[in-house]
Amino acid sequence: MAKVLIVGCGDLGTAIAVRLQQKHEVIGLRVSDKLLPHGMQTIQADVTKPNMLEQLEKLSPDIIIYCVSAGGQTDEKYQASYVAGLKNVLTTQIQNASLQHVFFVSSTRVYGQITNDLLDENTPAIPADFGGERLLEAENALKALPCKSTSMRLSGIYGTGRLYLVNMSKDLSKWPQENHWSNRIHRDDAAAFIALMTNKVIQNQPVADCYIVTDSMPTKQYDVLKWLAEKQNVDVTNIRTPLATGGKRLSNRRMRETGFELQYPNYQAGYTHILKTF
Repeated sequence: MAKVLIVGCGDLGTAIAVRLQQKHEVIGLRVSDKLLPHGMQTIQADVTKPNMLEQLEKLSPDIIIYCVSAGGQTDEKYQASYVAGLKNVLTTQIQNASLQHVFFVSSTRVYGQITNDLLDENTPAIPADFGGERLLEAENALKALPCKSTSMRLSGIYGTGRLYLVNMSKDLSKWPQENHWSNRIHRDDAAAFIALMTNKVIQNQPVADCYIVTDSMPTKQYDVLKWLAEKQNVDVTNIRTPLATGGKRLSNRRMRETGFELQYPNYQAGYTHILKTF
């Protein structure tokens, strides 16, 4: 049994915690005062406020999973949550000789380039906006750690309660003017993969320093929207599909080579499951 500290227990972080708590001691840190399920230890704190993190110094976790959200689309919020917040947490672990590995939940937003090439972990990350820049800055901060670390670059997360495209598809007036390549990962698959890699570390199995966490089917956004609309009986016969420009296609080969099997390998599988719950 290992001690795992999950920093940021929102939707994704809690899903990871639930998958790990059956075999390990899981401690979750969150801003909310709501307790984690299954009696897991909950710490209420804000990573942007170092004085609230002093209680982490005595925990001595074996694994840290940093899984926060910025809480807003501004450079200041990204800097505070992803860069400063991560450093604040790691500062509390300077004396922790037990720390084996840190997982940082990042984003494929670090790839800002527009290309028809299939991008993978060997492709240089070239951010095109403040979000990608701050996430990459946080990833680079991990390199100063005395222990190993892994950046988990997630594509667009969807799943139960994450219905942005489902709702957009029903209102044709909200469809984007441009059609571009898009990538996504179901929340359950993202959580399961991060839990699997955590267990590999605990079992002394090799884990790479970076993974693109995405499904097996990069897709043009209009293809997704049309499919969703038709599944909800929305008439799209008069929709003109723009030429595909921009976006990126992402490879999940390294993720699949770990032996991980996606429950939802494409958007049809994932959204079919979601639409059944309506």
